Amino acid sequence: MQRVRLSSQQAPVHKLGDSQITLSPKFRLAAFQSSLLNPSMESELSLRGEPLIPGLPDDVALDCLLRLPVESHAACKAVCKRWHLLLGSKERFFTRRKEVGFKDPWLIVFAFHKCTGKIKWQVLDLTHFSWHSIPAMPCKDKVCPLGFRCVSIPHEGTLFVCGGMVSDVDCPLDLVLKYEMQKNRWTVMNQMITARSFFASGVIDGMIYVAGGNSTDLFELNEAEVMDPVTGSWHPIANMGTNMASYDAAVLNGKLLVTEGWLWPFYVSPRGQVYDPRTNNWESMAVGLREGWTGSSVVVYGHLFVVAELERMKLKVYKTDTDSWDPIEGPPLPEQICKPFAVSACDCRIYVVGRNLHVAVGHISRLNQKGTCNKKWTFSVRWHVVDAPQSFSDLTPSSSQVLFA
Repeated sequence: MQRVRLSSQQAPVHKLGDSQITLSPKFRLAAFQSSLLNPSMESELSLRGEPLIPGLPDDVALDCLLRLPVESHAACKAVCKRWHLLLGSKERFFTRRKEVGFKDPWLIVFAFHKCTGKIKWQVLDLTHFSWHSIPAMPCKDKVCPLGFRCVSIPHEGTLFVCGGMVSDVDCPLDLVLKYEMQKNRWTVMNQMITARSFFASGVIDGMIYVAGGNSTDLFELNEAEVMDPVTGSWHPIANMGTNMASYDAAVLNGKLLVTEGWLWPFYVSPRGQVYDPRTNNWESMAVGLREGWTGSSVVVYGHLFVVAELERMKLKVYKTDTDSWDPIEGPPLPEQICKPFAVSACDCRIYVVGRNLHVAVGHISRLNQKGTCNKKWTFSVRWHVVDAPQSFSDLTPSSSQVLFA
């Protein structure tokens, strides 16, 4: 197991960009006018013969500058006017990166102070392993951080925060917010049809699905709905057939899997539902799938993995053909990663964010079993830990998503 250590004395937490939002009435925001300089200024300076990097063609120089880590921008933009134009605005920087096809992964962590409940958003650059902050979510009321649900469309660099609950009155919210990495800005979207907290959510074919959860007075819901992120419109879908809140959810083979999870003591077997958007139909989850789902899930290589909160926090994988769970080879979750934790994945890597925002990065390897011709895979994991700054010592994760920018 490798460890990547960041010293808190090196001020490793940086602002990804200046806040571009302001609160007026409840859940409304107004964007400040963009601070971008006039793009024609770059053309003017180019015509005057001022190169981005002396001795290099501008396209080569731009390719170099767009690879600069964000924490170096403050110093680098003082080099010249053209560098200031490119690096002085994160929106312009990430727009140019998108234009030339650069996309690096960023881990967005929804966290909160364990004593005050105040929400904090922190971002880990998964290329340079540096921490950054982003603008505060436009949420005025005192809310329960665990009641929200977050989903993302990673390659578009967009994150959606839905629902939630006003903590002092147990009142669910129909709030929907969108964060865009490229613009470093929050936008208020159309409200959900039904206010809900502690519900299931997932993205299937670019559409955002929510189901179940708690309503007013903590009654469980069976209603479900879907949003088109392009138009922002919500539409009802088939009811779940049972009233239930969600412990965890995942999208596997184009279906939304919802489990209410184990409760201690294990008096009753957990329930689980599966939604197929092609038929707009819910069905009961297979017995082995729901009974072995004892942790937080991610999908890697088209398989469902769970970081078990029991079983020494080992990683296990679901076998569809046998309706069973198998532990995968490799050590359990590193001891620095303490519950509660948030789990996300990108390509063949799993990211587990624990208390104090220490991050375990698990690289999943797969091998075809010898003597099989139908591609039965075995999996193994190796971990390394990214230690968080000391200033994060009072933060607890609620959710995490990987976005590209």
